[in-house]
Amino acid sequence: MSTYLTTKLQPGIQAPDFTLPDAEGKQTSLADYRGKNVIVYFYPEAATPGCTTEACDFRDNLASFQGSGYEVLGVSPDAPEKLAHFTGDFSLTFPLLADEDHAVALAYGAWGEKLVDGEVREGIVRSTVVLDPEGKVRVAHYQVKAQGHVQALKDELGI
Repeated sequence: MSTYLTTKLQPGIQAPDFTLPDAEGKQTSLADYRGKNVIVYFYPEAATPGCTTEACDFRDNLASFQGSGYEVLGVSPDAPEKLAHFTGDFSLTFPLLADEDHAVALAYGAWGEKLVDGEVREGIVRSTVVLDPEGKVRVAHYQVKAQGHVQALKDELGI
C-alpha cells in the first residue's frame, strides 16, 4: 500500500480548481460555480449503503441548501456510467462528478488510508468542503459519517 501525503484543506485558502465529467459525461468545472457557495462532498462508491444515505440526504435537503445560496456537487472515483445509474435509481437532482484517477480527491485531502471491514485500504475518505463565492474554503470536514452529516452541516451553516 502506498502512502499518500495529502494535505487537508483549511478554511481561508483557495480551493483547487477542477474539471470532471458528470453522470452524462459533460465536463463540469468548479469555476462554473464562481459567485455561489458550493458544497463539494467526496464519497467512496455510488450505490453503497452509506453513500446512498448521504446522497439521498443531500437530495432531500437540496431546496433548503439552494434557497440559502448553496450548490451541491458529489465527487467519487466511479465512472460516469455508474454515476448515471446512481442518479437515476435514486432521483438525485445535483451533479455527481467522476474523479476516476482520484486526482481531485488527492488535491482536496479526501484520499488516503481508511479502515474498511477491519482492513486498512486506500480510497476516498468521506469528506465535505464548503467553498465561498470566491472559491475559498469556508468549512472542511474529513472522515464524516454518512448518517446525520447533512443535518449537522445545515446546522453549522445556519440553514
